[in-house]
Amino acid sequence: MLSSCTFHNDEFVDFMNLEAAKNMPFQVIGQGETDLSQGLPNNCYLPDGTPVNAYSEDSDYSDYSEAPGPRKTTSITATAIVQELLKYGNQKKVLEIVGTYPSIDGNWDTIRLSGKVILPKTGKPKRLILVSHYTVGSNTEAPSNCFSLEGILVQQGYGLVIPDYLGYGITAHLPHPYLVMDLTARNVVDMYLAVRPWLEAVGRSPENPEIILMGYSQGGANTMAVQHLIETEYDHETDPKYIAIHRVFAGGGPYDVKATYERFIITDTADYPVAVPLVVQGMIIGNNLSIQMSDMMQKWLCDKVDPWINSKKYCTHQLNGLIGTKITHEMLTQEAMDQTSVKVAELYKAMNANSIISYNWEPIAPVYLMHSMDDETVPFANATHAKNKWSTANITYNFGHYGAHGTTCVRFIGAVNNLLYKEEEERKQYE
Repeated sequence: MLSSCTFHNDEFVDFMNLEAAKNMPFQVIGQGETDLSQGLPNNCYLPDGTPVNAYSEDSDYSDYSEAPGPRKTTSITATAIVQELLKYGNQKKVLEIVGTYPSIDGNWDTIRLSGKVILPKTGKPKRLILVSHYTVGSNTEAPSNCFSLEGILVQQGYGLVIPDYLGYGITAHLPHPYLVMDLTARNVVDMYLAVRPWLEAVGRSPENPEIILMGYSQGGANTMAVQHLIETEYDHETDPKYIAIHRVFAGGGPYDVKATYERFIITDTADYPVAVPLVVQGMIIGNNLSIQMSDMMQKWLCDKVDPWINSKKYCTHQLNGLIGTKITHEMLTQEAMDQTSVKVAELYKAMNANSIISYNWEPIAPVYLMHSMDDETVPFANATHAKNKWSTANITYNFGHYGAHGTTCVRFIGAVNNLLYKEEEERKQYE
C-alpha cells in the first residue's frame, strides 16, 4: 500500500494526521501523488492482470519512448484508447489516499476493509464515482495497492472511491466471496458512507452530492447490486445515510450467474478457466452451503485452490495458465457436471440468489449498460437477460462487436469518459 508521498513541501497535506479527520470511520493509512501527464503509472493493471506498461510481443509498435503513456495493453486497440483518454481533462496530478473503514464479513460480523480514494490534487471534485472493480487474482491488483485504470477519470475533475472488496487489501488472508452480490454491494456502499464525512472533514466534499456508480465485469454486476441496495435502503431523503444517484455505468457483467455457469457445463468450455473455481468457491463460502469444494472440483484443482487462488499471489492471467485447461469436465467432478444432481441444485439456488436479474427490482436511476457480443469471458447472454428483465427501465444499451472482454473493458472506460465529458460540455452551455 502507499506509504510515501511525492508532494512538494509547500503542497503537501498529511491526510494521515489531520486533526479534523481523527476518529472518522475512514482512517487513512497511506497516501501519494500520481502525475498522469507522464502516462499511466507502472502499477496499473488490466482485467487479465497484465501491467499496462509491460512489453508486448504481439504489438505492432516497436518504440514507445517518444511519448508518455502506456507502452502496452492486451491489444493495440486498447493501447490507442488509453492513449486518447490520457489527453482528456486538465487535472493531471491526482492524489491517491488509502484507508480502512468498517463493514461486515460473510457472517455479518463487523470487520475493517480497505480501499482507495483518488482525488484531483487541488480543489473539490465535481462528483464522486463509486467504482466496483473487475475480477482480480493477486493482491497487487487490489485498488489500495495499484493505480486503477478508472483513475483516468479524475483528469476531468471527478473523485473516485474504490473499495478492495473482502478478501483483498488488508483482508487478503481471507478468501474472496466471489459474485456474492448482497455482501459485496454492502461492502462497497459502506466505504462510500465512511468516506463521505471524511471528505467533509478535510474540506474535499464534492461540488455535487449526487454520485455516479461504475463497474465492469464482476464490477458491472456488483454496480447493479450497489444500485439496488441504494435504491431500496438509502432512498429516503430524511435519512442521514441518504444517497442520491446521478447515473450508473455497467459493463460486461455476469448479471445471471447461473446462466454463466451453465455455459461452462453445456459447452464443456471455460475460456476464462479461473472463473470456474472462483464461482464455485464464492457460492459455497458466501452462502454457507452444505456442499464442499471437493464435491465440485476435480482433486488436482481442489488441492490448488489455496496455494493458487486464495494465496492472492497470482493475477488472473497467471492463474489461467496454471490451471492449463479450458475443458470444464477436466476441472469439475462428474457430479458437478450433472445439472440434475442434488448438489448442483443447491449450487444453482445460490447462483440464482446472487444474480441481480433475479431480484424483484427495476433500476430507477439512468443506466448505461455495455457488453461485447464477442465476449469470451462473460457470455453475452448475461446482457440479453438483463435487457429482457429491465425492459421498461431507463437504460441505454450499447451492444456490439467490440472484441474480447479485456479490450472491451478499456472501451467501456473510454465510453464513460466520453459521456461524462459530453454531459459536462452540455452543462456549460446552459450556465
